[in-house]
Amino acid sequence: MERRWGAGGFSRRLWGLLLWNALLQDVAQAAPAGASPKASPSVEQFWHISDLHMDPSYHITGNHTQVCASSKGVNASNPGIFGDFMCDSPYRLILSALQYMRDSGQRASFMIWTGDSPPHVPVKELSTKLVIDIIGNLTATIRSFFPDLQVFPALGNHDYWPQDQMPESSSEVYNAVADFWKPWLSDEAVSTLRKGGFYTQVFQPNTTQPLRIVSLNTVLYYSPNNMTWNMTDPANQFEWLESVLEAAKQNKEKVYIVGHVPVGYLPFVRNITAIRKHYNEQLIEIFRRHSSVIAGQFYGHTHRDSIMVLLDKNGKPVNSLFVVPAVTPVKARLQADSNNPGMRLYQYDPLSYSLLDLWQFYLNLTEANMKNESVWKLEYVMSKAYGIQDLKPESLYEIANQFRVPQSNLFRRYYNYYFVSYDDPSLFCDERCKTNQICAIQYLDLSSYTDCVGREGK
Repeated sequence: MERRWGAGGFSRRLWGLLLWNALLQDVAQAAPAGASPKASPSVEQFWHISDLHMDPSYHITGNHTQVCASSKGVNASNPGIFGDFMCDSPYRLILSALQYMRDSGQRASFMIWTGDSPPHVPVKELSTKLVIDIIGNLTATIRSFFPDLQVFPALGNHDYWPQDQMPESSSEVYNAVADFWKPWLSDEAVSTLRKGGFYTQVFQPNTTQPLRIVSLNTVLYYSPNNMTWNMTDPANQFEWLESVLEAAKQNKEKVYIVGHVPVGYLPFVRNITAIRKHYNEQLIEIFRRHSSVIAGQFYGHTHRDSIMVLLDKNGKPVNSLFVVPAVTPVKARLQADSNNPGMRLYQYDPLSYSLLDLWQFYLNLTEANMKNESVWKLEYVMSKAYGIQDLKPESLYEIANQFRVPQSNLFRRYYNYYFVSYDDPSLFCDERCKTNQICAIQYLDLSSYTDCVGREGK
């Protein structure tokens, strides 16, 4: 008989996870703290995690169609205690990631968390209450590992019920996350979070040049969101963003943009943006106008590891953008490849907030399940992997130019990291695939992207 999870089953397993949280923190194993390189004393750092997608239904059973609700009845490939590539994250996987971050010995000034806590399951399997409970559980889990660390979250398209359908005004979910995230946010930030799912807050306000975090609700612009169809400025977020960035310029602040769904074109298909194209054009124009105060942009959503460079209208690189890979290893039934779980540590200059480097960490899921031990490893240091001095826009733009070289070994490396070193000996990116990747890195607006695809001619 086919097992149906339903909201009741999810709820029971979720509260079971809450009860076992303390125990699992003790037994989750991670790599030794000394496994990571250390930062220079003159450099500051922050963590970035995204797309945790916790599946409370995950469990080991002989019937591989019933390992997790997120496989939607498809056989799990090789399930183990840390997960399976057909399933979203078991709680133990999330705990192992957070424990590694805590015990790595890395000092961090803050963390950004770019959304998507609930699993990929049919709408009927969840509810508003369950979505809120899962976000609340993971918020409490992060706080238990990092009680004194400043965290800046953003909402993802799965952080709502029904998924993707975030409204442009106050809602039960917005109110709930505002309450969950109060310990991290100012009263003003909590207020705008309740109204539209976005906020801004200054980090280190007493410094000569403060850093301002702008957490956007890019789900308002997401293509499947029917709630904002035909709206010119959902929740007045464009107007708000312009005023925040203008004030940042007047106050001599630097800004990090944080969001879930990224701007620009998706690198795995052609001519498709993750957000609606007219919203993408508006955001790109805003970012261009205020590029002098924006020191970096950080997203999630795609589950893959990628970079983008914003060019001004004269083709000059003016902003660096980063998409962090997911913690969840899940893939769709028809996808050939997935990603190993990953998380990231950025290094920045504490005076200018310019980005200096990033360290990408990952878990070889197959190996972890075989050994029943979650040995997180350093996958790469970006400056060393690509031979660059820093993560400035000019450096990233030059990387993409080097990718264009025929049979580029540097591009092969990038494409392997794109899947977080997923074990597939047949992994290959043909010329059309390569064009999609390079054009998505270098050209974020319709006109320049279209020219790139036409110019490459593949």
